[in-house]
Amino acid sequence: MSVKPVNPQAVSALFAGPFALASLSLPDGPVFPALVTPDGRALDLRVPFGREELTVRGLLDAWETAAPRLAALAADRDTTTRPLADFRVHAPVEPRQVFQSGANYRQHVIDLHVAHRAPGDDRPKEERRAEAAEIMDRRAAEDLPYVFTGLPSAITGPYDDVVLPDWAAQPDWELELAAVIGRTAHRVPVEQALGHVAGYTIANDLTDRATVFRRDMPQIGTDWLRSKNAPGFTPLGPWIVPAASIANPEDLRLTLKLNGETMQDESTKDMIFTVARLVAYASRTARLLPGDLVLTGSPAGNGMHWGRLLRDGDVMEGSVTGLGVQRTRCVAEAAS
Repeated sequence: MSVKPVNPQAVSALFAGPFALASLSLPDGPVFPALVTPDGRALDLRVPFGREELTVRGLLDAWETAAPRLAALAADRDTTTRPLADFRVHAPVEPRQVFQSGANYRQHVIDLHVAHRAPGDDRPKEERRAEAAEIMDRRAAEDLPYVFTGLPSAITGPYDDVVLPDWAAQPDWELELAAVIGRTAHRVPVEQALGHVAGYTIANDLTDRATVFRRDMPQIGTDWLRSKNAPGFTPLGPWIVPAASIANPEDLRLTLKLNGETMQDESTKDMIFTVARLVAYASRTARLLPGDLVLTGSPAGNGMHWGRLLRDGDVMEGSVTGLGVQRTRCVAEAAS
């Protein structure tokens, strides 16, 4: 069983703005795209768009024409909706590509630098922390973002259980703001990058810290396939809030609670590289497609910082200003 989702009646507004996009289903029914209102109502978009095969990604493929039509539907008081509580909430989109930003929150990177001490590095913690702070200052002024790719198969719903593989010795949480692409982007300048973002959602980019680095071949470095891409390691959603409803993506609060205790609580102001810089940088090499995700990194307060990694029965609750809340429960593989 998955963790029970947020009760719409217990929340004054589920997200910022007049509407959001979600992928929903009735019990034993197919997944369909839905317009969700802040008061917890849902509209099956297959009906007004007249397309039984319609998906959220299909809407994003035609975002420039779909967005105003969705806004009109949200404003139409005669539109027939149903309570969101009637439906199961899935990951809001199935992306073709997932771009993940590493080392993008100043304090988080400093914490990781101290936690992942290289073999033989016996310097005091304060010295290694000061070194990391100097590196962060230099990166912000002179360097480029660090972006790698993830697998869409790692994505799961915002209220689904997360299975912890038996080989993952140090599973950790990483709450992130995710930008959702709404217009193909290739070699776009920073100044135009946000024009290619349709909206934002929440991602929890789980990482097994024990397999981040290849111990057998240290000269190779990081192993993101192994450490980040187990099935369900990227809870996503609950919905996509249009970019027009988020005044400033560089001024949002990210909060992750573990069993009710706050572990991460930071503003996107702490990001080293902005959303626009990340999108522009990824587009230098890749062609970003509608529905693709650009994860923007995670702030300080992960499990390595607290000396407390994920285990069977843990419940994570992640929220981002204006984007809602996701709740997921961890289940050990042997107990799943």
